[in-house]
Amino acid sequence: MLNRFATLAAVCIAIPVGTAPVALADPPAPDPAVQPVGAPVPPPDTGAVPSAAPGVLTTPDGWTLNVVGSNETQLPVAPLTTAISSREYLISGTFTGTITGGGKTKLTGGTLEAGEQIGCGIISDETEINPGANITPGISAIGLPSVSAGISLQGKVYLKPGTVTTVALDKKSFKGTTTRITLTGVRVKTDQCAGQSFIRSYATLTSSTDNTDDVITYLGVTKSV
Repeated sequence: MLNRFATLAAVCIAIPVGTAPVALADPPAPDPAVQPVGAPVPPPDTGAVPSAAPGVLTTPDGWTLNVVGSNETQLPVAPLTTAISSREYLISGTFTGTITGGGKTKLTGGTLEAGEQIGCGIISDETEINPGANITPGISAIGLPSVSAGISLQGKVYLKPGTVTTVALDKKSFKGTTTRITLTGVRVKTDQCAGQSFIRSYATLTSSTDNTDDVITYLGVTKSV
C-alpha cells in the first residue's frame, strides 16, 4: 500500500500542474532581418527618372521647335575623392531636337546642348582653424600653489546660400531639321556641398536662319538626393 502511494506522488512531481507540454509551445517569432529562403530580392537601384514634358516653341517665322528627353537615369555614386562635401552622379539619357512646319525663312542649322543642373542647399565656403592656449593656477592637495596648461584648436566653417551648377556634357552643331545627343554612363560632380543636393537634366535647342536664332530648353524632372 505504501509503495502505491509513493508511485502516485512521484508521478505528480514529474508533471507540474499548469505547465504546457513542450510540443504545444508557440514557435519563436521570425527575425525580420533574415530573408526567408526563396524570397524575391529587390532589384538594384538604376537611378531611372521619368522624363518631363517636351520644350516646344513656335517661332515668329512659322517654324516649330521641339526638344525632348527620354530613357533618363541619374544614379548617385560615391565620389572618387571620398570628400563628404562632393556630390557625384552617373548620368544617361537621350535628348532629341526637331524642327517642323513651313516657316517663311530658310533654316541654316542649329545646335543642341545637353547636360545636368546640380543644386546644393548650402555651400561650404571656408574653413578656419584657430589654435589656443590656456594657463590655470591652482592649489595642490598639500596646499602648495600649482599651474596647469593646455592647448586647444577651434574650428570654424563658413556657410553661404546654395548655388546651381550647370554642367554641359555635350553640344552638337547640325544641319537640317533633326538632331540627337545620347549620354551613357557619364559621371558628373560638384564640390563644396554641405546640404541636400538636387539634380535635373536640361537640353537646349537653337534653330538658326541667316539673321535669327530661336532657343528653347527642355528641363527634366528634379530629383533630390
